Order: sequence, then C-alpha cells, then structure tokens
Amino acid sequence: MFIGEYLHTLDPKNRISLPAKFRKELGRAVVITRGLDHCLYVYPKKAWAKEAESRAMHAGGTAAARGLARLFLAGAMEAEVDSAGRILIPDHLKSFAGLNAKTVIAGVASRIEMWDEEAWKKYTASIERDADAFAEALGN
Repeated sequence: MFIGEYLHTLDPKNRISLPAKFRKELGRAVVITRGLDHCLYVYPKKAWAKEAESRAMHAGGTAAARGLARLFLAGAMEAEVDSAGRILIPDHLKSFAGLNAKTVIAGVASRIEMWDEEAWKKYTASIERDADAFAEALGN
C-alpha cells in the first residue's frame, strides 16, 4: 500500500525519481495515466490490470462511464523504471497535469499520484479546510 507524500524534481528530460519506499512495490515497469483533479496516476502493472479491466467493463455504459474509461485508458502509457529509480513522463501527460520542476508524489493506497507542487498545495489546503464537511457527508 502506498502512503505518504514526497517532493521530487522533474528533470529537463522529463524524468522523475520515484521515492525509494515505493520502488519495490511498483516494480520495474509502471503505467502512468491521466487522473482526476489534473494529476497523474501511476500504477504497478498488476494493479493497473485490475483498474483497466474495471474501466473497460463499464466503457459501453453511460456517457460518464465511457468518458472516464477514455480518460484513463486512452491516455495510459507504460514506463520502465531505470536503474536510478526514475521514470520518463510523456509530454502529453506532463502537460495534462501541468507538471513543473517541483513535483509532489503522493501515495494513495493502490496507486501513486503526481502533482505540480503548487497545485498540490492548493488542493490539500481546500481538502483540509473541508475535511469535516466531507466526513459528515460520507457518514464518518
């Protein structure tokens, strides 16, 4: 399970070093795709297979399900983890997430997320501010 947040730097060649604590569970190849809230989702290949199957199963349903399937599946790319623990972020995904040099890598259970540092700060500030209301809406 992935937990915690780490600040890393995206280099000029669009490579980013994955947190050492995540590398073993991620394995030698990962799948990167567009995520919600304009971040990137990064999955170990085994977890991606389950996610992709779930999305594909609903791809013929409602317009919302088709749209999410397209968002996640069409934008997905496999990336090899190099010997230094880095992956290459494709240009279209870097652009989607608005990634600049300072990038936050956050563990979110079965996946990790990559956020532009400033976007992450704004997002977490809003979540922290509204956490009690969210808990109430979800019934704790």
